Amino acid sequence: MKRPWAVTAVGILFIAAGGVGFVYHVQERPVDRWMVGIELIRVLAVVGGVFLLLGRGWARWLVLAWMAFHVVVSAFHSRQEFAVHLVLLLVIGYLLLRPPGSEYFRGAATR
Repeated sequence: MKRPWAVTAVGILFIAAGGVGFVYHVQERPVDRWMVGIELIRVLAVVGGVFLLLGRGWARWLVLAWMAFHVVVSAFHSRQEFAVHLVLLLVIGYLLLRPPGSEYFRGAATR
């Protein structure tokens, strides 16, 4: 089955967000004990995006968990940031869990 455009878009979004965030944090923050955790979270976004593009079903759950984590973290910042992350989580969940996204990942299990 051909990869749906929505899966491609979400995969590229996560690769870009993780990659840009990784570079930004390395350049802008001093190295401290939190840096490893922050960078690991960015690497998980890239891994999730790459494996979405490869059709791995577990990557759906990884990117949804990554986004849910950001919803929780943004709740401690501002209402606007929280709202944006929540809307993104809902849209990404819709795109990955509804057909044709779910059919694509179901078909990938048989490959």
